[in-house]
Amino acid sequence: MRYSIKVVLIIFVFTTLSFSQRQQYFDAPFGVGGGYSPGWFFPKLELINQKLKSFGVPDLSTNGFYTSGGSGFAYLGFIPYLRVGGMGYAGSTSNTSIVDGTNREAKYSLGGGGLTIEYTLPFVKNVGISVGGTIGLGSLSIELYRNSGNFNWDYVWNEISNSSSSAQNISRIMKNNFWFFSPILNVDIPVYRFVSIRFGFGYQLTFSDSWKIENDKDLSSVPSSINGNSFFIQSGIFIGFFSF
Repeated sequence: MRYSIKVVLIIFVFTTLSFSQRQQYFDAPFGVGGGYSPGWFFPKLELINQKLKSFGVPDLSTNGFYTSGGSGFAYLGFIPYLRVGGMGYAGSTSNTSIVDGTNREAKYSLGGGGLTIEYTLPFVKNVGISVGGTIGLGSLSIELYRNSGNFNWDYVWNEISNSSSSAQNISRIMKNNFWFFSPILNVDIPVYRFVSIRFGFGYQLTFSDSWKIENDKDLSSVPSSINGNSFFIQSGIFIGFFSF
């Protein structure tokens, strides 16, 4: 008799735990949280690399570069399956060389942040598959440096004060600020309701051909193909509460 009672209790506990794991707390997906969102961007760098050949710096990698940032979201509740949030990211790629005894470096940087709006597909259970978009502001910068690597306080001031001197140390920073829109698809996998892991991808479309150089002076004749448009892969780990 006692053995039978133990078997019944074991079956009852197992059934209860299994049900609680499958139980949906809400009729529609619900979640709120935020966390770290690393990514990988693939901008077009071929035209920049053509210019770098004459500068003496090896090509920047066309295999993309790592970005880091953060993001978060919350389901609205009164509109089933719809969630809103925010995100930000930044990353860069660079290369260096030594030509005729001088250090040369080229650096390409990309970053931005904005508002995300996504719709979670209702026919997928236990995992959140969401489609949507991000709208925001970003910036692209191209930095070029040529110097001896040795700097002296007085020499720096003499170099920039004497208009007839031939400068040995040269730097240029070109920058493009833009609006962007990114169609995105994300897959969020909840872990114990309080942690979620993300995998996703998208494409960043940028809108601005206005460039600045040095102390915010206009830079003209920049080819339109040099922009922040880029396919990207993103991931993330989020802390909060999630029920899909």
